[in-house]
Order: sequence, then structure tokens, then C-alpha cells
Amino acid sequence: MTSQDRPGPAQGPGDGPEGPEDQPRVTDKRRIDPDTFEVRDPLEQASEALESAEEEVVLEGLVETQKLAAERLDQLQRVSADYVNLQNQYSAYVKRSKVEATASYERGLASLAEGLIPVLDDIELARRHGDLTGPFASIAEKLEQILTHHGLERYGQAGEPFDPMVHEALMHGHSADVSAPTVQEVLQPGYRVPGRVLRAARVAVVEPDENAS
Repeated sequence: MTSQDRPGPAQGPGDGPEGPEDQPRVTDKRRIDPDTFEVRDPLEQASEALESAEEEVVLEGLVETQKLAAERLDQLQRVSADYVNLQNQYSAYVKRSKVEATASYERGLASLAEGLIPVLDDIELARRHGDLTGPFASIAEKLEQILTHHGLERYGQAGEPFDPMVHEALMHGHSADVSAPTVQEVLQPGYRVPGRVLRAARVAVVEPDENAS
């Protein structure tokens, strides 16, 4: 009996030209949808997982964006508040500067006018006596015009009511022709600037005669 005539091992049902290790193996990776109880396609499942991951990324980005926007808004509000505060401080500074400048101007004018009052008295005295003539008269008038332009006022007239706030009574008399204390004569005119009397008008005053019937 030759080797060809010897009976070989019996072949099983699955045996053939290809052995058991060469047979294809199929793994069922499909899952059951818990909601529909249907078999879910692995490709569809992977697509849904990708979409879910993308949504999470988008949500995380949205949260970060909202957080950054809130921070920027807070910074903007702080800057706006600082700007408004600075603007208010500047406005207050401008107003204060204007008030201080006006007060300084008035103090300077008052100080200058007070120093010139004796000169103005001499000019007024010369005018009363008719000595204010020639070049001196022109210079005196220009000086008075300049001071008047800057707010200096000469005041005091005979016949006006006596006011102790603006008049200084140097002489007193009585008259039946008046019903209240009245300026009879202005001995020296008064001078004032807005809001301040530099020198009260020095006057002679007549009061009502109590003995007059």
C-alpha cells in the first residue's frame, strides 16, 4: 500500500481547503437604541457622538465668550464711570476757576480804586472850584472813565434818603421840609464797586423837626 492509498484524517464539516483559522470572524458592534429598541447603525452612532462633541465644544466656547463679554462690559462701565467722574471734576474746576478769577479781578479793582480815592477827591475838589482845566482836565476825565468802565461808581446826591449803609453823616440838622432823614449836602462823594462799598459818601443830614407844628 502506497502513501497515496493510505486513508487520511477525516475532514469535518467545516474543513476544506481553508482551515478554521482562515474563516472570517464577524463581530456585531451594533447597539440597541434604548428609546426605540431598534438596532442602531454604528456609523450613525459615531455621527451622533461627533455631533454631541461638537455641541459641547460650541457650548464651552459660548460660555467662555459670555464670560469674556461680561468682563469687557465691566471694564467698559468702570472706564465710563471714571470718565464721568473726571468730566465732573473738570467742570467743577472750570466753575471754581471762573469764580476765583472774578473774585481776584474784583479784589484787584477794589485795591486799585481805594488807592486812587485821594486822587479822585482832589479831582472832584478842583472841579467844584473851577480849577479843572487844560490838559489836567483831559487826563482826569480819562482816568475817571477808565475806572467807571471797570465798575467803579461814584455816588451821593443831595436830597436822597439817608442810608447809614452807604452814607456817613458828618453833620446833622433839622428841617420842617423833610419827613425822614435826608442828605442835605454831599461833603465827599462815596465810591463803590459791585458788591462792596469802598468809601461811604460823607454827607450832611437833616432830620424832621419834631417841634414844627
